[in-house]
Amino acid sequence: MPEVEVSREGAVQTITLNRPDKLNAFTQTLHAELHTALEQARDPAVRAVVITGAGRGFSAGQDLTAFGESGDVAGMLRATYHVNVLAIRSLEKPVIAAVNGVCAGAGLSLACACDLRIASDAAFFVPGFVGIGLIPDSGGTFFLQRLLGTPRAFEWMTSNRRLTAPEAHEWGLVSEVVEADAFPVRLAERAAELALGPTSAIAATKRLFDQGATATLEEQLEREAEAQARAARTADFREGVAAFGEKRPPSFSGS
Repeated sequence: MPEVEVSREGAVQTITLNRPDKLNAFTQTLHAELHTALEQARDPAVRAVVITGAGRGFSAGQDLTAFGESGDVAGMLRATYHVNVLAIRSLEKPVIAAVNGVCAGAGLSLACACDLRIASDAAFFVPGFVGIGLIPDSGGTFFLQRLLGTPRAFEWMTSNRRLTAPEAHEWGLVSEVVEADAFPVRLAERAAELALGPTSAIAATKRLFDQGATATLEEQLEREAEAQARAARTADFREGVAAFGEKRPPSFSGS
């Protein structure tokens, strides 16, 4: 059985972590298959990506039975988690983390690397790392600081307390909480909405937010000006203006 399953519905690619009996804990095999799936998502025909988990969990994090087997923990992180986190951030399209259940440790870091997080009301979030004497990795300290602010991120990561889906929504960690029974339908609806959008403009917006975290105001203003000049030359911009003038929904092509 593959440890990652890939399906496509229209322009939406869904990547499912598939070790349900282990709450989709990460192994080297899962990482390798996830990377292949993320590479497949570069296909221009894919205009939105969903990452979720099979069974009762999104991901419980690292499979501890395999952690540190080589004795080179840093090397393992660079070769597995880092590669996939960077692959998510480099995708020129929106990536949704569909958090259907437990989301802990490196699973939490992976969810935070995505552009949006939508949670089932059955979902919950656990830092995990400090509970076993480790530090947040796989981008956890980078993304959580930006999502929650330093004081809240530090307090949560060092307390190891379980956060419910409604609490995660209140904090801004997730953008939406959906009843478990309605979760697949709402998720498909939201992904389809993003896939119908002006993909190139969405990709540029993603990149600008990534760059803005460390830019000066002057640098970011210049980046915005350059990106806007490129956007103004796209077919999507022409279609958007025409649709606005004709009082109809736009039909974006992503070009």
